[in-house]
Amino acid sequence: MEALYRDDTYAKSCEATVTAVDGNAISLDRTVFYPSGGGQPGDTGLFKTPDGREVGIVDARKGDTPDSVIHIAADNGPTLIVGDKVSAELDWDRRHRLMRMHTCLHVLSAVLPYPVTGGQINDGKGRLDFDLPEAVLDKAELTAELNRLIETDQPLSIEWITDEELAAKPELVKTMSVQPPTGAGHVRLIRINDLDLQPCGGTHVARIGEIGRVEITKIKKKGRQNRRVSVAFAD
Repeated sequence: MEALYRDDTYAKSCEATVTAVDGNAISLDRTVFYPSGGGQPGDTGLFKTPDGREVGIVDARKGDTPDSVIHIAADNGPTLIVGDKVSAELDWDRRHRLMRMHTCLHVLSAVLPYPVTGGQINDGKGRLDFDLPEAVLDKAELTAELNRLIETDQPLSIEWITDEELAAKPELVKTMSVQPPTGAGHVRLIRINDLDLQPCGGTHVARIGEIGRVEITKIKKKGRQNRRVSVAFAD
């Protein structure tokens, strides 16, 4: 299956062919739908057929192989069969908000350069957990620094390295709880200019200025060593 979202996160739709149907789980030969993973929710949207059927997609999940995506159809909708042609269309507004927040969390991890023990991206908000036992964090100061960096509008780029190169550079892996996907021979990296570089399979905006203004909404102690930092869009 061709995972179009890996190289073009701004692709909002694609023409595809149904390759498998198992109940409300649908597979295509190519897709723009990102499957849930790395703390980012799966995409939602619509499949439209040439004869006018519309199938609502309520989730996208990873399949059995690194490139496979299972699209979960809404209950009680039209049925599809193998061989059907569809236009797979994202709920783009939602996806774009998830992209903005995912990139925001990468910038936050540059503001707080400590090991990340967990994280979650949601529609309009997100959080990172840091291994930060003694630090005293100030919401206003963090908000100001995060927005200062966002306003520099630095570009993002995608790079690839081999599994062996990643193993030789363990400092690239910031997340302690989730290891980057290896085994396919290569690993995708997201670079924010000179600000940040880390393995990531998720979807991101092209420049960090696209994130917009954000606010640190909560800093919470989670256990002896963890500090949970929550962030949301300010407008």
